[in-house]
Amino acid sequence: MNFEERDTYGMYKGQEDEGPGPRLMGADTLLGNDVYNEKEEDLGDIKEIMLDMTTGQVAYAVLSFGGFLGMGERLFAVPWDALTLDTVNKRFMLNVDKERLETAPGFDKDHWPDMADQSWRDQIESFYETRPPMEQPTTEQQSHRTH
Repeated sequence: MNFEERDTYGMYKGQEDEGPGPRLMGADTLLGNDVYNEKEEDLGDIKEIMLDMTTGQVAYAVLSFGGFLGMGERLFAVPWDALTLDTVNKRFMLNVDKERLETAPGFDKDHWPDMADQSWRDQIESFYETRPPMEQPTTEQQSHRTH
């Protein structure tokens, strides 16, 4: 199901210039949206959107992947920055091979991780390569270390 099909308020209907989407979208209309990669592999769908209440930013989309009819299904917290909206096909894109996603840090619906834990966040950001590059020490900092 895509965001236009979940639009109970009609905010995406009408002319292309009217309404909030796709630059500003209702969170509820994004739940259930499909997620694909560039190889056109179906990676699952979005089950939840996690907000960082201290910054007011979207932190993660919780992606459901694997299993059959909800049995054996794993959940993955994907950093919001790792996703892009494909407005033509009305789905999200995640630049991760299906085999790699199978090795991603995941969890089941009854055992959610502490997403505020910094070590957990570091692991997720490292896996999806959304962490900003570490600052390189300046020449001055390097010379202080050698003396």
